[in-house]
Amino acid sequence: MTRLLIFGLGYTATRIADALRGRGWHVDATGSAGNLAFDDRTAVAQAVDAATHVLSSVPPSEGSDPVLDRYGDLIGDRWLGYLSSTGVYGDAQGAWVDEASPTGGGRRSARAECDSRWLDAGARVFRLPGIYGPGRSAFDRIEQGKAHRIDLPGQVFSRVHVTDIVAGVIAAIGRNAPAGAYNLADDLPTSQNTVIEEACRLLGQAPPPLQSIEDAGLSPMARGFYAENRRVANGKAKRVLGWEPAFPTYREGLAAITARA
Repeated sequence: MTRLLIFGLGYTATRIADALRGRGWHVDATGSAGNLAFDDRTAVAQAVDAATHVLSSVPPSEGSDPVLDRYGDLIGDRWLGYLSSTGVYGDAQGAWVDEASPTGGGRRSARAECDSRWLDAGARVFRLPGIYGPGRSAFDRIEQGKAHRIDLPGQVFSRVHVTDIVAGVIAAIGRNAPAGAYNLADDLPTSQNTVIEEACRLLGQAPPPLQSIEDAGLSPMARGFYAENRRVANGKAKRVLGWEPAFPTYREGLAAITARA
């Protein structure tokens, strides 16, 4: 039986687990919704030994990678995957970045270091931009009163629907894709304002007022998000994985979420 061990059963990894279970895989996982305690080395070691594939979605902790620090000596000699972030590219001033672009110069220095370590371990590293999907989208921010339109002309970012991440990971497994980095992003980088405006249009309500970043009262994390400006190219994933996003732009992605509501 094909077996996957997931470290960190969060929003995206849960959907990967569900998709592979639907294909007949056995999936073990750490995390609050998983069947393994991360610190139970005996149980995790047994799961690693049985696994044909290992995927980590655990973010950096105190500047280091918890999975590699604790279990890096056990997980070699099998298919490895890591859910990383396109934040490793830092600010590109609106330019396109791809897997050959420099990493480590942005605010996500710890993530970039973990990204590099997983590459060195022989993993398929999936670099993800803003993740959205049911229960985690512009609609939720609008409902919670947390949606903003910030007056930053020219600021853009990329995003990816969670369903397309699942498809990309499964494609990498199915093709036994070479180790290395893969950007999983949609085809149309655009501003956060545009996404919020489209979500409001679908809800039939007026968008929030345009504000300066100073007046918006953003958290330090949110301000950091707006400090970076880049477009993420997805050509390698299309070529090597045979992957095509089912939701190539925010328009299709948002429409699909409203259709499920």
